Amino acid sequence: MSLDAILFYVFAAVAVLSAVVVVAQRNPTYSAFALIVTMASLAGIFGLLGSPLIAVLQVIVYAGAIMVLFVFVLMLLNVQEERRIEGGSPAFRWTAVGLGGLLAVQVTVVLLRATRDGPAWAAGFDASARKVAQVLFSAQYVYVFEATSILIVAALVGALTLARRTGK
Repeated sequence: MSLDAILFYVFAAVAVLSAVVVVAQRNPTYSAFALIVTMASLAGIFGLLGSPLIAVLQVIVYAGAIMVLFVFVLMLLNVQEERRIEGGSPAFRWTAVGLGGLLAVQVTVVLLRATRDGPAWAAGFDASARKVAQVLFSAQYVYVFEATSILIVAALVGALTLARRTGK
């Protein structure tokens, strides 16, 4: 087994385990930090797959800027640890089990097709910096960037409003 394969499995295991911690953790601050670990390990996987631009963007944009915003909002709102309600409905548990089984079937189908057909989606995939920049900064996606910035500003204003109300 090559060093690249070993590193891939290590990064994948860290990503999966930290993603489980994100969902299972009751404290939202710890959950946000586990999400940073997930994003960093995904950047390592992208680097191993020969896409250094996507790996750097993953670290700068997601593990850096977005997660700093998440942690800032969590600290600003002073979010407390989640409390579990005892005696939940069995319908929710059976729905969760059913959806988990459906997800397992979908993952199995995707893995079987990927091992049989090979990564057909990767044929012709070019993530060079020039091509990514040409696509992202063309007039086609200008409204998407503007809508995203408006949503982030609205979320920040909402967080400040909620923090001001509780701080009286």
